[in-house]
Amino acid sequence: MIHARTKAIGQQIRELRKRRGFSQEALAAAAGIDRAYFGGIERGERNVATLNLIKIAQALNVEVGELFPPIRILRKLGEP
Repeated sequence: MIHARTKAIGQQIRELRKRRGFSQEALAAAAGIDRAYFGGIERGERNVATLNLIKIAQALNVEVGELFPPIRILRKLGEP
């Protein structure tokens, strides 16, 4: 089951990836993450580990916090 908050985080990561001009494959490679696993992150199917969030942020050259949607949006999505 895909949780709404996990899906929102995946969508935020996808938007940042696209804005930076990365394909899914290129970003996964740059972050050292399996492409299929990375696809699951973007679809909200994976509860991504902290270390992988750091790898993604480094590959995108953004702060880790930028990978998360604004808290007001996450609050609207309800409790876990």
